[in-house]
Amino acid sequence: MTYIFLFIALYFEVFLLINYFELVDNENKLEVGNGDKAKIAPDFFPSVSIIVPVWNEERTVSKTIFSLLNLDYPKDKLSILVVDDGSTDNTWQVLQGFAMDSRIKLLSKQNGGKHSALNYALEFINSDLVGCLDADSYVSKNALLKITPHFKEEEMMAVTPSIIVFEPKGILQMMQKAEYMFGIFLRRVFSHLGAIYITPGPFSIFRRSVFNQIGEYRHAHNTEDMEIGMRMQKNGMKIGNAHDAYVYTSTPSSIRALYKQRLRWVYGFIRNAFDYKDMFFKPQYGHLGVAILPAAGFSIVSTMYIFGSNIIDLGSSLFTKIKEIYTVGLYFGDLNLDLFYFDTSIILFISLTTILGTLYIIATSRKLAGEKGKFGLDSLLFIILYTIIAPFWMSRAIFNAVFARETKWR
Repeated sequence: MTYIFLFIALYFEVFLLINYFELVDNENKLEVGNGDKAKIAPDFFPSVSIIVPVWNEERTVSKTIFSLLNLDYPKDKLSILVVDDGSTDNTWQVLQGFAMDSRIKLLSKQNGGKHSALNYALEFINSDLVGCLDADSYVSKNALLKITPHFKEEEMMAVTPSIIVFEPKGILQMMQKAEYMFGIFLRRVFSHLGAIYITPGPFSIFRRSVFNQIGEYRHAHNTEDMEIGMRMQKNGMKIGNAHDAYVYTSTPSSIRALYKQRLRWVYGFIRNAFDYKDMFFKPQYGHLGVAILPAAGFSIVSTMYIFGSNIIDLGSSLFTKIKEIYTVGLYFGDLNLDLFYFDTSIILFISLTTILGTLYIIATSRKLAGEKGKFGLDSLLFIILYTIIAPFWMSRAIFNAVFARETKWR
């Protein structure tokens, strides 16, 4: 089983890299063909409404709104709707500081969850495009200008940005920084394959007609951004990606907060995957049905198997060592650096190749995110720590899904 899991992981990694190289090659040819046309400033300014759902965000919501007000976009084409979803702190009082701005509409409702806040705001919107921005995220000044040109393509129904960790501090946030950069690479390749199935809360932009055609947001096991993406794909709606539209988001700084967030994400994927199980392995859904969704499910199963296998092997080795010490005493043997004694198994070779591929993807992702260096401490922390701690929330998510135990938002 270990051979099978490692081979499939390596195969999928190569599949992603080949498609990325094809994407870059096509873009280079397009730039050469267009000459200086690609440098012309955008002249396409559809009306856009951005919804900011908030719940107890008194510390971050002001910065989020200011980042939207500072967007480099025609003021008469941009409106902001802030929905207070029954906050119990001073969020509503903080929002009153923006009450006089004509571009901002403040709404308040009883607590019903993020999806209900988004749906409530949709009742007041009639713009061409509509987006969402989480109240702990901040947009770069030109983010909207990078996204809207994609909607010149009539078939484009939604566009996702690139999400970067905002001012990471500590080991956990540094690890997440590399993880989010990895996600930038994945979304760019998935866009090329027509296989994006998550429209992240931080600044995904939709045509307003999407919600008229397939309905509004759903609770979706507290992962409404995943469910709406899957529903769009099932209905044949195209989702693109603007990899140069940067959005900065705050991430958990404690193990407990990270665990709860990732538990919700993995649980949400499992439950949504079950809800949309008829999309798996179906050619009519293209690469998404044949490769991407099955690979996402496979990653959970393989991670749990390899983690469990390593725990069993470690326990067996410790047990053997304890028996050895009990029998002959503490003895480490002679250190021998002869190459004959090094492990040269095929598993080691595949594992190292997969790690090298991951490092290349991380280096590419850092370039896409505008980072200067190819590698950093965040890359190392991601490779070492993520494989150790991820199985804990994955195993709990599987348990909750099997026994129908709902996960909480916070």
